[in-house]
Amino acid sequence: MTFQDLNLNTPLYNALDDLGFTTPTPIQTNAFNLVASGRDVVGIAQTGTGKTFAYMLPILRNLKFSKQDNPRVLVLVPTRELVVQVVEEIEKLSKYINNRVLGVYGGTNINTQKQAVAQGLDIIVATPGRLYDLAVSRTLQLKSIQKLVIDEVDVMLDLGFRHQLINIFDILPERRQNIMFSATMTQDVDELITDFFRKPERISIAVSGTPLDNISQNRYEVPNFYTKVNLLVHLLQDEERFNKVLIFVAFKRMADRLFDKLDEYFKEELCVIHSNKTQNYRLRSIEQFREGVNRILIATDVMARGLDIDNISHVINFDVPIYPENYMHRIGRTGRAEREGEALVFSTEKEKEAIESIENLMQMQIPVLELPASVEISTELIEEERPQIRERNNPIKRRDENAPGPAFHEKKEKNQKENLGGSYKFKIAKKYKKPKTKGDKNYNKRNKKK
Repeated sequence: MTFQDLNLNTPLYNALDDLGFTTPTPIQTNAFNLVASGRDVVGIAQTGTGKTFAYMLPILRNLKFSKQDNPRVLVLVPTRELVVQVVEEIEKLSKYINNRVLGVYGGTNINTQKQAVAQGLDIIVATPGRLYDLAVSRTLQLKSIQKLVIDEVDVMLDLGFRHQLINIFDILPERRQNIMFSATMTQDVDELITDFFRKPERISIAVSGTPLDNISQNRYEVPNFYTKVNLLVHLLQDEERFNKVLIFVAFKRMADRLFDKLDEYFKEELCVIHSNKTQNYRLRSIEQFREGVNRILIATDVMARGLDIDNISHVINFDVPIYPENYMHRIGRTGRAEREGEALVFSTEKEKEAIESIENLMQMQIPVLELPASVEISTELIEEERPQIRERNNPIKRRDENAPGPAFHEKKEKNQKENLGGSYKFKIAKKYKKPKTKGDKNYNKRNKKK
């Protein structure tokens, strides 16, 4: 099947021709008619299979020209980088279409975004937090939304956006089309679908644990962090083979730590993204890596999720992810658009259980390679790798786990009041001899004389 077999219009065909796309991916083929029909749709497909075009092609096909100021299409994504990327993809498809697209996200001046919203728009792409802020301020009116798209919904729920999503649902029109795309189907995702979707059509292109055929996988068994660094430096010296490398680490501190070590060797070839970096720094790092200015990008899972960067030669798992599904998302960064890709994993003895979970999910073993002879085996350990020494019989260092913390103090006596509940009014009445008969001011005087 080609794009000519889909019921597109001439402006979209011209845009696809300019991009050089002729054959739709399976998710694009299966989703087009369902999304175009106006029914609620849930699509499950691996990262790198073209989910953005899968929902935008039918939406743009049916989006009529309008001069109204309020948006008619809302696309929610979990990260700022994804907002920028989705807006770019929509603009590519809208090259010959007269529509207005805007991306909004936190970490930037909200007043500038309010001014942009006030100019009028057709499609808004947003992170949940900033969208809700704009809606609550009454700058952004959502009463005209006809289609709601939630992309990478599993990541959105992992990041704790569930309550914000529910708040957004409450202020959207009830009569709308809901479209949801995700790389994995989790219990949280299923509950969200049950609560807010109306008899959705489901599309599942591949099981989340199915490895892409065009990605070769290998693993190195490495004892510790510094040996991993030595191995990484050894591999990255081969610039011709490792020409565009994405390195995944477990958390932000590890990303900075690895960046400092590799900076000694690769200087201008290296960049890093994680949520503690400024928005401009993160966008600049991604753009320089995409354009080939930087050869090596260090990233955490959330920051690199859903990013569409072409021609990544290698994905290196410096740390093994705890959740096996995240491994699938990581390696899906390479081997995109039917190109060949290579994924490597550095695993320690402590990460053996996580490796077994990944292999069980994929139903295949990851081949183990021998460490190159020139790689030095380090004996130095980082803080997380050092054994925790507990002195059982040291009375000074022993701590009562049930003891209150240093900030705890007993209430003063005057503040230790008894919760008297409903009997309180009777005790007060007895103490002050309040009149038993309502409105009888002389009751107490008469009783006192008696």
